[in-house]
Amino acid sequence: MKIVIGSDHGGFELKKSVIAYLKIEGHHIQDFGARSKESCDDPMIGFEVAKEVGDGRSDRGILICKTGIGMVIIANKVHGVRAVACYDVDMAKSSREHNDCNVAVLAASYTPADKAKEIVKAWLAAEHLGDRHARRVDQIKDIEMKLKGHSNGKS
Repeated sequence: MKIVIGSDHGGFELKKSVIAYLKIEGHHIQDFGARSKESCDDPMIGFEVAKEVGDGRSDRGILICKTGIGMVIIANKVHGVRAVACYDVDMAKSSREHNDCNVAVLAASYTPADKAKEIVKAWLAAEHLGDRHARRVDQIKDIEMKLKGHSNGKS
């Protein structure tokens, strides 16, 4: 699977652990930064990762910041992205099964590396359940299209 990943400086160390795990599992990884623990602004990193997924160039995206809050806000601004802050395995699994989420966001301040690997493993393994959940995801996509048209001055 082709996975894009990015973090702010607060998620840099956790990102390194997640990348190592993903490579062992055989995934193709593209890292959008941060490149160190030196303070950086995360909006563009989150945007670039989300854009890769939203445009279909990557299968999934993973973002990491201290709380998961900032990155999930950024990622959900991008058309075609359904990002979720994953604080545990059940949330990760449910986000895929019910909402077909394509970007997972981890909270470095609350997620040790071993737990992050479990969350990522569950999130990558889970499949969208379809049925009534597909209907709801389609409704989300319809709303997104309406909003996209509205932002372009269309009605």
